[in-house]
Amino acid sequence: MRWLWGMDYDFVVLGGGSAGYAGARTAAALGLRTAVIDGSEELGGLCILRGCMPSKTVLESGNRYRSARRASEFGLRVEASGVDMGAIRERKRRMVGEFAAYRRSQLESGRFELIRGYGTFLDPHRIGVRLWAGGECEVRARTVLIATGSVVQWPSVPGLDPTTCWTSDDALEADHLPGSVAVLGGGAVALEFAHYFEALGSRVTVIQRSGHPLSDLDPRIGGAVREAFVKRGIAVHCGTRLVRIEAGAEGKRVVFEEGGAEGVLEAEVVLQALGREPAVRGLGLEAAGVALDRGGVACGPTRQTSMPHIFAAGDVCGAEEIVHVAVLHGESAARNARRLLAGNGEGLESAEVRPRLFAVFSDPEVAVAGLDARAATAAGVDFVEASYPFDDHGKSLVMAEGEGYVQLLAERCGGRLLGGVAVGPHASELIHEVVVALRAGMTAAGLAGVPHYHPTLSEIWTYPAEELAESEAAH
Repeated sequence: MRWLWGMDYDFVVLGGGSAGYAGARTAAALGLRTAVIDGSEELGGLCILRGCMPSKTVLESGNRYRSARRASEFGLRVEASGVDMGAIRERKRRMVGEFAAYRRSQLESGRFELIRGYGTFLDPHRIGVRLWAGGECEVRARTVLIATGSVVQWPSVPGLDPTTCWTSDDALEADHLPGSVAVLGGGAVALEFAHYFEALGSRVTVIQRSGHPLSDLDPRIGGAVREAFVKRGIAVHCGTRLVRIEAGAEGKRVVFEEGGAEGVLEAEVVLQALGREPAVRGLGLEAAGVALDRGGVACGPTRQTSMPHIFAAGDVCGAEEIVHVAVLHGESAARNARRLLAGNGEGLESAEVRPRLFAVFSDPEVAVAGLDARAATAAGVDFVEASYPFDDHGKSLVMAEGEGYVQLLAERCGGRLLGGVAVGPHASELIHEVVVALRAGMTAAGLAGVPHYHPTLSEIWTYPAEELAESEAAH
């Protein structure tokens, strides 16, 4: 390992994805001598290359085709005659190529050094790099940001491996439409791809370990999605245990236990969507003295790890695999690194992102801002809640989108809003009204008094808001 003159930096970032780029950009703007070490074959990060943007691109194709299949409900004669998976894939590649080219230009802008290679800690301040161009070098860092993202998690189940199962990467690159798909998992990725393949015409079955989809959220949320999926013809098995994956009559056979009995599912494709895990392998965290917590890099609100000059942001922390959170954490880490280098270690900022915001782009969509009922109960908050269904709302009825509901939570005394849930049409857009209300510290009565145009989807929030306001007035 050789050290090259000049490879001595104030702030070194491991990983050039959303969190890493945000941290590097912020650090460079603050005057820190900054370098990004990225060992991936293609620059851009998970969100751009294999996550948010490509998945939402193909989902849009699925949404359009499902609308065509339902055209007769609106008195239209539209022939949904077939799916060109090659064309869907090419559109996705084109869109991703444009996004990735822009991110690559940002990384190569010269504001900071870009080092193409794999970085491994040699000690808390030295990083060895295996360069893509060949050879090795050593980088010295006064502060570091770990932002290496996540990788697909492969639980230990016989037959469950990359040779027998698709991941979301494979689904995004599919050149043919499977006749049947078994989706393993009940999280966001699983639900989105279950919706996608059913929308295009595949026979889809979801096999979920927990008692309901989206197991980290209030059970009513996952229950509403499950009910809507079943109405669409998507079979959903919950409370299961995977036994094995093996060759089957249609291509693959999934053997699982449900309710004490063995179940067998035949499918052309098994889509493994059981989650991701922090990408920490090969980083040499032990040499750096960086501790792990449940497989991810342990860090506090200031984004500092067990070594105060080493920060972490994004999926590598394992807490919230959400891009806007990763970006904010990366930026905060850079600002705190500058304060630390200036000797102001006591004045570091907290990078807590409030309110919590989460969305799933299935159909129905799911979105949560702030606390849901499960989180509020776990936190010991004294709250009241009110809900309103989409199947009793004018605009959603004329759209033939009656699945799901909205819900608001407020403090029992005072009526201050605590959170909101939307399961239904355009939930990922509707939820931002609640986000603004939470950031502004509004009460339910305050939200109820906001004018809403009729007929719009947005006015559905007025019904639970009015119910909560009346409850507070009576109290």
